[in-house]
Amino acid sequence: MSTISLRLPDSLHKSVRDLAKEDNISINQFVATALAEKMSALTTEKYLSERAEKGSKKKFKTALSKVKDIEPDTSDKL
Repeated sequence: MSTISLRLPDSLHKSVRDLAKEDNISINQFVATALAEKMSALTTEKYLSERAEKGSKKKFKTALSKVKDIEPDTSDKL
């Protein structure tokens, strides 16, 4: 495990401390979880962008053309 020194404005530190206390976790756990969530969001965005670049409108339309044109089940209707 690594240790980092982090400088926070007093107001942000107070907010983090209060939120961590509400969740009954340490500030360290709160910050580590927040960092993990942010990293997950960024890597997911990158992954989806890369997948989108590989996409093809022609292939998409071909796939959609194979879907039957039928009424949805009652439970699936909006």
